[in-house]
Amino acid sequence: MTDIPRRAFTRTAKLAALPLGMAGRATLGIGKRLGGAPAEAVAREVQQRTAEQLFSVLGQLKGGAMKFGQALSIFEAAFPEEVAKPYRAALTKLQEAAPPMPAATVHGVLAEELGPEWRTKFREFDESPAAAASIGQVHRAVWSSGRNVAVKIQYPGAGPALIADLNQLGRLARLFTVLQPGLDIKPLVAELKARVAEELDYHLEAKATRAFAKAFRDDPEIAVPRVLAGTSRVLVTDWIDGTPLSEVIATGSPEQRNLAGERMAVLHFSAPARTKLLHADPHPGNFRLLPDGRLGVLDFGAVARLPNGLPEPVGRLARLALEGDAQGVLEGLRDEGFVKRDADVDAKELLEYVRPMLDPMAEDEFQFSRAWLRKEAARLGDPRSPAYQLGRQLNLPPSYLLIHRVTLGSIGVLCQLEAKAHYRSVVERWQPGFVE
Repeated sequence: MTDIPRRAFTRTAKLAALPLGMAGRATLGIGKRLGGAPAEAVAREVQQRTAEQLFSVLGQLKGGAMKFGQALSIFEAAFPEEVAKPYRAALTKLQEAAPPMPAATVHGVLAEELGPEWRTKFREFDESPAAAASIGQVHRAVWSSGRNVAVKIQYPGAGPALIADLNQLGRLARLFTVLQPGLDIKPLVAELKARVAEELDYHLEAKATRAFAKAFRDDPEIAVPRVLAGTSRVLVTDWIDGTPLSEVIATGSPEQRNLAGERMAVLHFSAPARTKLLHADPHPGNFRLLPDGRLGVLDFGAVARLPNGLPEPVGRLARLALEGDAQGVLEGLRDEGFVKRDADVDAKELLEYVRPMLDPMAEDEFQFSRAWLRKEAARLGDPRSPAYQLGRQLNLPPSYLLIHRVTLGSIGVLCQLEAKAHYRSVVERWQPGFVE
């Protein structure tokens, strides 16, 4: 394999096998039911096996399959524990690694992007990738100045593979409801497709990285690498050492978990005010906990441009909800387009729908947990619940789509960390409108 498209047929076959595998397991489940097995136990077994196959396939592929898998993996904490546990290790692996490109392919891309004498730019270059992701892989090297650097190299053919995979995954949307009732991945796939062009252009990533590096220079909480060189398919930045967030999630101490969680909240809420950008790819593979306690941020390929910072109505309506002002919340959500003008929504019921989501900022200190997120996922995603029925009458305005997805993703990581911290104070400092 020298690039992604050469295995297009294999990729398509693997993705196409997902619904076939699900159908086979469903048939097996019917057989077990007829044999007298309890319905709940059968459903759980089908759910577990489908989840295992799903993430196994996504983890084997680069391109859109892996990109989607990384995006979906941040919601792992919302899945029922009996489903999440068997493939949690596979998700961690998905966040951190993928099959590497051959050395000849790596050299070819570097020669095209940095020139035939590309080796003269480095004192050392490690041929083995240190990390791999959906559209590129990272090599450790020493720059000509003596600085330790990360060299991010894009896979040849990454663009077509990304689009082809996401198109096919969009057609398989129904399959993913087996993981969590009410889980709708179509908006996620649509958003990933809309951002493909930006993520494929490393010039844009270099520009965003420089903006973050400037804003967070000498910051005591957040570390951002400096850009040393960048082309459309190669990006050279400072190397950041630290403990991958996936390791903190798996084996970190409570102190490490709590610190990483608070640092993630600071990044999420403060970056739009300081850079007019929102880091929009909050999966654990993009973060490191440094020995000095800072959170290292590694990937700025996906950012949301917020020229006015975080929207003021988000903070104001959260404050009104915590104060119990049901009518104010209804009017504000209607003004912002979350409640359609002709929708007949009861203000008190709407407040009851919104209020539990705000628990993390209701008290001075909050403990995120998988149990809390699963409870919220069940409340909002169970078709039998009043919250689900009310949610069907609500709307997500396009201007809030990316902010909403990134916020959910960040909460998913905080719940994987089981982090406890003073999140309210972070929101009070950085979210416009939250403090009157």
